[in-house]
Order: sequence, then structure tokens, then C-alpha cells
Amino acid sequence: MRQRRLGRLGHASSVLIYGAAALAEVGQDVADRSIQLALDAGVNHFDVAASYGDAELRLGPWMPRIRDDVFLATKTGQRAATDSWAEINRSLERLQTDHLDLIQLHAVCDLDELDLVTGGGGALEAAVRARDEGLARAVGITGHGHQAPATHREALRRFPFDTVLTPLNYVLSQDPAYLADYQALAAEARAQDAGLMIIKSVSRRNWPSGVEQQYTTWYEPFDDPERITAAVVWVLSHQEVTGVATPGDVRLLPLVIEAEKQVGTMPAAAAEAVLARAADYSSPFISIPF
Repeated sequence: MRQRRLGRLGHASSVLIYGAAALAEVGQDVADRSIQLALDAGVNHFDVAASYGDAELRLGPWMPRIRDDVFLATKTGQRAATDSWAEINRSLERLQTDHLDLIQLHAVCDLDELDLVTGGGGALEAAVRARDEGLARAVGITGHGHQAPATHREALRRFPFDTVLTPLNYVLSQDPAYLADYQALAAEARAQDAGLMIIKSVSRRNWPSGVEQQYTTWYEPFDDPERITAAVVWVLSHQEVTGVATPGDVRLLPLVIEAEKQVGTMPAAAAEAVLARAADYSSPFISIPF
């Protein structure tokens, strides 16, 4: 699998980042098969969060075997430093490791949230403490929603985050305001040499009312090879992107792994043409169910 440099951290990360939200509600056997599939495909970057159900517990048994071979990131969604510090230490226990490669401030989606985490007594203090005490190598920030890119650009102005995890897909790029915010974020990340990672690359839309949700993702994903391939190729055609998080359902992982093989083979213009004619394609952030 292709690898890209994760900004100034220098890690050669696989362009597919294992989105461990997919492990939130599965048993260990299912988790084991999914993790092994990812490792066999060349995935070396795993991203989880304290709030992802049992996901940290599912990854934990693997760490004694693979810890030195993978980049391990988790997230704290707490806003106060004391609560974040407790959550970070709980994550270390659940993940069966004494250190993280990356601790991220989770779901910082607008300026109000950013003020909370970066203000006095905020979660950033706990993340920096974890870094300074050797519990984490680096500090990052994540978030979703239409304000995320602008919020994350402001975050980089306030603090030198090592990484940013922000949303991008073709349909979001068709909103001129969103695209301008994303491009400004990308420029700032490049200037600071911060790693820029992407979520929601294969999102199709919000789940329609009355439609049975067939996947554990809170948004409806693309689930056919043509559009998943186009979505992955399109996002990874952006050279500033170091990687895309795989969607939060283990059943979609094989399709995304196959899609990555077309990067560099399928022209970005061809991927864009596929996505431009996709039916019922819209932002997943019109209505966020939490």
C-alpha cells in the first residue's frame, strides 16, 4: 500500500488509516479478522477514540504483537484538562500500551468547542502533558461539520498541532465556501508541515428518513466498488492529504482496500466524473445525529 509522510512527524503512514470506529460494536473475532485484513493490505496507521464503544478494547490484544510496527492514534472527547487526562490514561490501559503515537482532541467542530479545549483548564493542557510525560508522541485535532476546516485552521493558528483530521469529499468540494476553507486549511497545514488526514471520503449523504440503516456508520456511505473507488482516488489525488480514514463499518474495508489500488491508475478526472453523476449525493453534515 502507498505511504505518505505524516507531516513533520516523519512517519511513513499508509494512505488508508484504519478507522477503528468500525470496531465499536463487534465481537473480538470479527475485529480480529478486520485488523488482520488491514495489516495484510499494508495498513500501518490505526485511529481509534475513547468514545468508540469497545474499539480500544478490540485493538488492545493486538498491541503486544504489533505495537512497534504501527502508528497508534486515539482521541479524547473531554473538554476539561482533568477529565481528558483521566480519559487518556484509561485509553492507554484499554489499548494495552504505555504510549501513543498521537493523542487527538476529538470532535472540535466549531469555534466554541475550540475555545473550550484551548482555553485555560482545557483538554489541550492534558494532551500537552501526555506528550511531555512520554505518554504520547504528538498532539492532533479532529472534527466534522461544515465549520471544521475553518475551525481547524484557527486551531493551527493558536497551537502547533502536529496533525489535523478534517472532512473532505467531492460533494463537499462543490460548496465554494467549504472548498475555500479547506484550501486555506491545507495551505496552513503545509506551511506548518502538519499532517493532514481526511474523514468522510466515502460518505454519500445522511441516512434518509424511513430507510433502514444497513451500516453502523451514522451517515449513509457509498457501498459499490465504482463509487468507493472514485471517492478514494479523488481524495488521494490531493497530494497534501497524507491519508484517509476508512469508514466505520468492517464490511466496507475490503472495498476501500481494493479502491486504494487504483490510486495512480485511475485519473482524478475520471474519478470526478463518476462522483459527479452519483445519485442522491450530498453533505453528511446537513443533519448530524448527535
